[in-house]
Amino acid sequence: MKLGLVGLPNVGKSTLFNAITKAGAEVANYPFCTIDPNVGVVEVPDERLKILTEVNKSKKTIPAVIEFYDIAGLVKGASKGEGLGNKFLSHIREVEAIVHVLRVFEDENIVHVDGSIDPLRDIETINLELIFSDLDMVEARIQKLTKQVKGDKSLQSELDLLNEVKKVLEQGKSARVLDLNDDQKAMLRGFNLLSQKPIIYVLNVSEDDYINDLKDNKYVDKLKAFAAEEGSEIVPISVKIEEEMSELDDEERKAFLEDMGIKESGLDKLIKKSYELLGLMSFLTTGEDETRAWTIKKGTKAVDAAAKIHSDIARGFIRAEVVSYDDLVANDMSMNKVKEKGLMRLEGKDYIMQEGDIVYFRFNV
Repeated sequence: MKLGLVGLPNVGKSTLFNAITKAGAEVANYPFCTIDPNVGVVEVPDERLKILTEVNKSKKTIPAVIEFYDIAGLVKGASKGEGLGNKFLSHIREVEAIVHVLRVFEDENIVHVDGSIDPLRDIETINLELIFSDLDMVEARIQKLTKQVKGDKSLQSELDLLNEVKKVLEQGKSARVLDLNDDQKAMLRGFNLLSQKPIIYVLNVSEDDYINDLKDNKYVDKLKAFAAEEGSEIVPISVKIEEEMSELDDEERKAFLEDMGIKESGLDKLIKKSYELLGLMSFLTTGEDETRAWTIKKGTKAVDAAAKIHSDIARGFIRAEVVSYDDLVANDMSMNKVKEKGLMRLEGKDYIMQEGDIVYFRFNV
């Protein structure tokens, strides 16, 4: 899963990137510090892996991972090539979802590119650049289709859809607000519209606001309402807290969160929201060699999950031996007890995988 961290200059996104990946990207208090995207790989926290590794004495533990791309700061006019706009937009095309970092706290020592704190204005600045870029592409395609449809009526449905998309974009709204059926989604997929990509707004709040559940932050309610309107998500994070935690080991981090009265880190919240937004889930494999989490889309069939591991397993698929992780926990992590109670299921190719399935694929090539 590739997530692109975006935001106006000096909102804290490169600092956040450093904190969650420990990759050491350059951070500075001036625009355009980040030119080419830094890439960091983050493990998806999953306590189940640790337990299964201990039970099976696995030699290796391999968690699911997320790739974070720290993309160059954006300014008005990016869609027309201003600043680093062209680079910024091309990098966004490569990611599956956008994580838009917004600064929602005052600090006279940190310069804001527009001179003041206004996260809704910051959202509009970036969203409009994505919209303008999409509008250029859609208009070019409409112009071409208008000529072609005269000789090929099968193109009419695509032309009609693009005209609907154009209307929405011209209103200054993102393509993600469109209510599309599956056929229309498939038709638009090839365009890779920037404003259609799923988006999470990360609210970079002060330490006090984060600890106090944002009770006194004047921006939060408006941001929640905006995100709800376009079907997006928001995740409050104190980048400063995440930065401090990035220097700690697992036990120290746990103690730090307890001392602060925080249930989970901002990164954990961000990963969970990312999975929800993209409709993702994990299935597990475990044994003496390794215990591993595999990321798949919700609704994935067993044979396609097998292909995630290796194409040969899918090609020679016989059956999937499936145990629910929760059933295993309820039976003292004993696979024998699970089998005795008939809780191990034999599933075929069309079985729809469930979150937390522990699977062993039988195959013959």
